[in-house]
Amino acid sequence: MNRIALLGSTGSIGKSTLAVARARQDAVRPVLLAAGSNWKLLAEQANEFHPVYAVIQEEAHFQELKAALPPDCQAFCGNQALADLMSAPEIDTVLCAIVGTGGLMPTLSAIQAGKTIALASKEVMVMAGAIVTEAARKAGVKILPVDSEHNALFQCLEHRAPEEVEHLILTASGGPFRKTSLADMDKMTWEQALAHPTWSMGPKVTIDSASLMNKALEIIEARWLFDVEESRIQVVVHPQSIVHSMIRFRDGGILAQMSQPDMRFPIQYALTWPLHVKSNLPQLDLTQIATLTFERPDETRFPSLGFARTALRTGGAMPAILNAANEAAFVRFREGKILFTDIWRIVERTMTAFPDAGRICTLKDILAVDLEARTFAAGLNL
Repeated sequence: MNRIALLGSTGSIGKSTLAVARARQDAVRPVLLAAGSNWKLLAEQANEFHPVYAVIQEEAHFQELKAALPPDCQAFCGNQALADLMSAPEIDTVLCAIVGTGGLMPTLSAIQAGKTIALASKEVMVMAGAIVTEAARKAGVKILPVDSEHNALFQCLEHRAPEEVEHLILTASGGPFRKTSLADMDKMTWEQALAHPTWSMGPKVTIDSASLMNKALEIIEARWLFDVEESRIQVVVHPQSIVHSMIRFRDGGILAQMSQPDMRFPIQYALTWPLHVKSNLPQLDLTQIATLTFERPDETRFPSLGFARTALRTGGAMPAILNAANEAAFVRFREGKILFTDIWRIVERTMTAFPDAGRICTLKDILAVDLEARTFAAGLNL
């Protein structure tokens, strides 16, 4: 039985994780559920799964949550309480699915407490990959990727010697604007950007997929998760989203991981690792697949991938600045204040505004420049 703390239980990944726990009650038990502001859904989840702890980030909803919880569940509020609970003895694994940068501090607290990490919040590695991986190494903690692409790479790389592998190959669906001209992308609305052709995800990840910023963040995440230099991480566009990622061996052979595009697959593997356990998930019938196609990403229309490589080559806090600018741009696009293509303009101009970012390496300084970059990007006149 894997006793899990689920951070971000009311989001898309959180709901899928609880679906896995519901289907595999013999193997997965949520003992802590945490959410940002959706106290009603958090209370519903707690009344179904009866965790030991329920944590709401926003203090305004604490009393409402507390009154709605079952008697065997303790209520807590705020980031500090969440970080403190990461050392609770009832927890074996912490699955971090908090959207944005809010997952960094509780993940570090869980590592310090010696918990296994199942990581769905790519921003944790984007902001502080060197710090997080070094902390995990010192603590002897395993980080199991939950992102479908990184979970696929993890499966392909298991029991492989590093010298066997030439490249990691991340697949990208291409999003809803894969064939849209750059000029027409100026006209794309929030609703159009949310119309993802193959995946059902939360709004932030879906918008990032439309701009390929999601894949940019995944390049940075892969660099730290697998200790591979940026030049050995490739991206191919694969619209069917059946092949989740691949590795190319030094002899030229390629190994791929495939399944239906359903986040329950990587979640279940992360929570039952190292076993592939039986499930009721939709099976892939290769005879029903008409074609599998692969394309080079168009980095002229989608400059996000170049931003990621620049951030990694610069080092220091530049990946955190890229992420902060993108999050600020996402908010402005959601509010209808900028064009879709302005997301890239904001990210590029924010990165340019911090020429000394490569020299920033402490967690305190990264967090400070993260806030500074958000403020800059939020107020940038285009």
